[in-house]
Amino acid sequence: MSEETSTADLRAQMPGAWARFRKSYLLYSFKRDPVAQLCLLIFIIITIAAFGAPWWAPTDPYDLTGIDIMNSELPPMWLDGGDAAFPLGTDAQGRDLLSTILYGTRVSLLIGFGAVAMQCVLGILFGLLAGYFGGIIDATLMRLADIQLSFSTLMVAILVGAIVKASFGNLMFGQVALILLILIIGIAEWPQIARTVRASVLAERSKEYVDAARVMGFRAPRIMFRHLLPNTLSPIFVIATVQIANAIISEAALSFLGLGMPETQPSLGSLIKSGFDYIQSGAWWITLIPGAVLVVLVLVINLLGDWLRDVINPRLHKG
Repeated sequence: MSEETSTADLRAQMPGAWARFRKSYLLYSFKRDPVAQLCLLIFIIITIAAFGAPWWAPTDPYDLTGIDIMNSELPPMWLDGGDAAFPLGTDAQGRDLLSTILYGTRVSLLIGFGAVAMQCVLGILFGLLAGYFGGIIDATLMRLADIQLSFSTLMVAILVGAIVKASFGNLMFGQVALILLILIIGIAEWPQIARTVRASVLAERSKEYVDAARVMGFRAPRIMFRHLLPNTLSPIFVIATVQIANAIISEAALSFLGLGMPETQPSLGSLIKSGFDYIQSGAWWITLIPGAVLVVLVLVINLLGDWLRDVINPRLHKG
């Protein structure tokens, strides 16, 4: 009974997760980096604005009954001919550009986070298996990763998109475009995370705590996910942050090529594409304003990824 009491007292004296976070080097570094603070603030504002679009967007771009073609290509309200009802102007279909950007940013973020989530699932699983077991499993998975890296995301998207369009038509492609893009980008980019996890597991599997877990009779799945995986999370966080920006860019490129989201369900990439043909006619805002939002979003994510990498790997500053 005394041992149980002493153990309970010891656990009670241990600081909680919030207390450890307040004393962590991560928060210490964040408080002293104004660029990281500004980037996180901008990212939070964009994310809240995008996912809250149904509540505060002036109009619903998916509601065709609320769109008037007579309002097409109106300039932003600060230019001659602008209308205060459309602060950023309208596109060629007469949709309010501000509302369309909010909804489109939400779609781009969903694709970015969804694709990276799939990359992490596949990359962590294959990386743990390759690093822990080695041998033929390691060789097979890494050769599969090499083959996967030889095919670009655009090439995979062209092949899959052509097959889906030929099989189900454009209507079906539009309905499943969001899920399809998440699958394409996620499957195309998993080898980077897998290789990082494998390298970390190779460095950890020969340490004493892993040998102790084997001696205690723990099975391989428990050793991999309960003991090895927590020690590989730091580089995964860095890669995942950067990969979110890469996934958003990939979606924009695919949409610009006509292989991404349809105009009826816009993303930032499809918005840029839909207005590209109207630049020469003077309606520059249809492309440039969504393009500016895309650039800012990708920039702040990349800067946050660079900051996180420097915090997790402070030895990089010594080079």
